[in-house]
Amino acid sequence: MSGPLVVLGDTLLDRDIDGTVDRLCPDAPAPVLDERSATDRPGGAGLAALLAAADGHDVVLVTALADDPAAARLTALLTSAGVRLHPIPLPGATPEKIRLRAQGQTLLRLDRGGHIQPCGEPSAATLEVLAAAEAILVSDYGRGVARQPALRQALAATSAPVVWDPHPRGPAAVPGCRLLTPNERELFQLTADAATGPRLSGVARSARTLRDRWRAAAVAVTLGGDGSLLCHNGGAPLVVPAPTATVGDTCGAGDRFASAAARALAQGALVSEAVEEAVRVASAYVAADGPAALTAPTPVADDRATPGVAITGAAGDGGRAAASAMLARVRANQGTLVATGGCFDLLHTGHLATLQAARRLGDCLIVCLNSDRSVADLKGPDRPITPQADRARLLAALDCVDAVVIFDEPTPQAVLSWLRPDIWVKGGDYARGADPDHPDLPEAAQIRGWGGQTVLVPYLHGHSTSSTIAALRADGGHLTEGRR
Repeated sequence: MSGPLVVLGDTLLDRDIDGTVDRLCPDAPAPVLDERSATDRPGGAGLAALLAAADGHDVVLVTALADDPAAARLTALLTSAGVRLHPIPLPGATPEKIRLRAQGQTLLRLDRGGHIQPCGEPSAATLEVLAAAEAILVSDYGRGVARQPALRQALAATSAPVVWDPHPRGPAAVPGCRLLTPNERELFQLTADAATGPRLSGVARSARTLRDRWRAAAVAVTLGGDGSLLCHNGGAPLVVPAPTATVGDTCGAGDRFASAAARALAQGALVSEAVEEAVRVASAYVAADGPAALTAPTPVADDRATPGVAITGAAGDGGRAAASAMLARVRANQGTLVATGGCFDLLHTGHLATLQAARRLGDCLIVCLNSDRSVADLKGPDRPITPQADRARLLAALDCVDAVVIFDEPTPQAVLSWLRPDIWVKGGDYARGADPDHPDLPEAAQIRGWGGQTVLVPYLHGHSTSSTIAALRADGGHLTEGRR
């Protein structure tokens, strides 16, 4: 593959809460679940992208995300897995699906996200990545991304193979798709077929109807443990049985099937070969207990902080929801969101000058702060001097700082994908010693992806945390005159 595999569609945050049940609620005939662990993972198009990236492929996810903690968690999970995000603004809330489970059985599913609202416009960079795709998977979960006019226009214009995984609440596929991949239930809903007669005859009849109606080259209907039925050339349908009888969690099996088929088509496979490969991969996924192998559960003893992203409000009393509300207000007012980042260990006047200059560039300044673990990885085991909680409180107390975001990774890639700042600011000291052939900051290309701008602001020379620490150590713990 020379270009990326682009996954386009609706992303959800899936959470499995596992526990034990040994009693009923005293005020209602309902079981009481004693929570033992919780597992977060991307769902919908996010799961399809995660699965494709797990195979070692270059994957870009075009999806809609709101300014909320669920989007921050999704961004951290996806970027840490190697998925390149091209987020589109989503009004309201990022959808969540929460399964309450005991002994492997789902007791209740709780859905969050509210009324579906149209997503915003894709950036020029997003349209460019669609044009450069080696293959495109549309993972439609009926929440509006597949309806976005500019995205549909880009899909109709591409020469790359398009695999469309439809949803009954979603729109029709754009004409010319290489492969449609509904499951059996979705197929009959999409065609309003009564599913009469022998099973395979009914599936084949309905698949041909959908293929002709949507002007697609082929339809592969997934049949659960029975494999798939392919209608692709007007002749007899091809039945591809599952290689073995498998028992396991089938959550995400359709996403695994569709992503494997798209990857095979990108590599030049025939449609029949792609479907055979997709059946094999999806069967192996279910046999491995589906999504259970993707992410490790978090014990309930943990503090429930979002790994990689923690947010402190400017007044010290804001949490993730407060920061999300602030972002929403700035964007609702067509304001300019500015972000900067760093370790900010031993806060000094050089830091202050950079922060004040950054704040003057827009309507809101968010500081992306390296966590203690991130600082130690970057600067050595004797750093930071000041713990992350204290560094965040000091920064948040400054009038020029509106919020602080703590991140665990070596770079702020994940949190930037969530924040999508209009302006990313670094102190002018970053320009010293830069490669003249590659003068950009590491984050510059990412910022350009959503139409943002990276800038440098003047740096107050003679002030740095490292030199202050060195002066302290050289003077036996006392600052020299020039560092007082």
